[in-house]
Amino acid sequence: MRVSTSQFYLQSALLMNQKSADVNNQMEHLSSGKRVLTAKDDAVSYGTLAGFNDDLASIEKYKRNITMAESQNSMQEVIFADAETLLDKFKQDMLLANNGRMSSEDLQSIADQMRHGLDQLIDLGNSQDEKGDYIFSGFQTQQKPFSQQVDGSVDYSGDTGVNELQVAKNIQIPTNQTGDAAFLNIDNAIGDFTATYPTVPVNTSGVAVESANVVDRNAYNVSIGPHTFSFDPITNDLTVTDSTLPIPAVVFPPAPYVAGQTISFDGIDVTLSGNPLPGDSFVINEKQNISIFETLNNAISWAEQGVVSTNQEQHQVDYNTVLDQLSSAMNHIYSRRADAGIRLQALDNQQSKHLDVELNISKGKSSIEDLDFAKAISEFEQSKIALQASQQTFSKVQGLSLFNYI
Repeated sequence: MRVSTSQFYLQSALLMNQKSADVNNQMEHLSSGKRVLTAKDDAVSYGTLAGFNDDLASIEKYKRNITMAESQNSMQEVIFADAETLLDKFKQDMLLANNGRMSSEDLQSIADQMRHGLDQLIDLGNSQDEKGDYIFSGFQTQQKPFSQQVDGSVDYSGDTGVNELQVAKNIQIPTNQTGDAAFLNIDNAIGDFTATYPTVPVNTSGVAVESANVVDRNAYNVSIGPHTFSFDPITNDLTVTDSTLPIPAVVFPPAPYVAGQTISFDGIDVTLSGNPLPGDSFVINEKQNISIFETLNNAISWAEQGVVSTNQEQHQVDYNTVLDQLSSAMNHIYSRRADAGIRLQALDNQQSKHLDVELNISKGKSSIEDLDFAKAISEFEQSKIALQASQQTFSKVQGLSLFNYI
């Protein structure tokens, strides 16, 4: 078969282009250090590598989220630690104020210190992160959560939103604790109710509510509260009435009272301490949570009453109530700090898992895509020689004509 000159040139050019492309492709692999750069190199390996790269991208996103979540929870842990210190100082001040040797001036000085501590706690509740977002406002991060009113009470303007970041597949970690959960929803130290003791006429016996809890929700009717406890002026028998209108109903009929006994009615159990005097009375109102700020305001009010209190027995009852509620607040803050610590531990564990997986994936990628340099260089040199040979052959043949044979 005769090969025309045009066919020869075309075939030679195609061959040189192929050899040149082979050399360029091998140079690209050598410069990158990778065996698989495109699906053309190895379709199966390329697909596996694409899956590995997707996994690594997800892990990188999770690691960024872990860093952000760690920052937020670390700040909260520090804030709660500072709150613990403030509450402990309040408790120490209360113990000092009750030692019986304080003058009115001393007690007022303690009250002033407490008021400063209250301001500090409000500032902690209004803490902001590095972006200026309020930490305890829930989703309302631009809204200052706590504000003190003229009467000293503290209002909450945030919401109950909890932000979460995904730190692994199917795992999300909260990045905030809301202001109400952190500072408002403190367990009532005596249970589900608070006791209000009258100022006129005053109780002089020191009778106090030790505990008051709803024990049977089916029997309890919130609409008929609050309940009034009265001790008969003559017999000193105890009677409990509800707030039914127009005439309160007797829910615990007159009966002799024994100190420490539990009074049961309408699904409620109430335990009293002390020995009431004839004519004493008090009211219980349902209230399961008492905010830290309310407790601190009560502590300040107690210290300001000081030695001028006309009813030292009731003053001591109020002292015990405040001290118990301070202990409840401290336990609550401990648990909030512990929650932040648990989250930080979970984040640390997840970070370690990601690093392990990342290392395994990197090893898997390396085994698939990394270039065998010795083999690649040998093949590259062979390809260069083949290219040079084809170029030289083409060049020599290109210079020939029929006149060379005449």
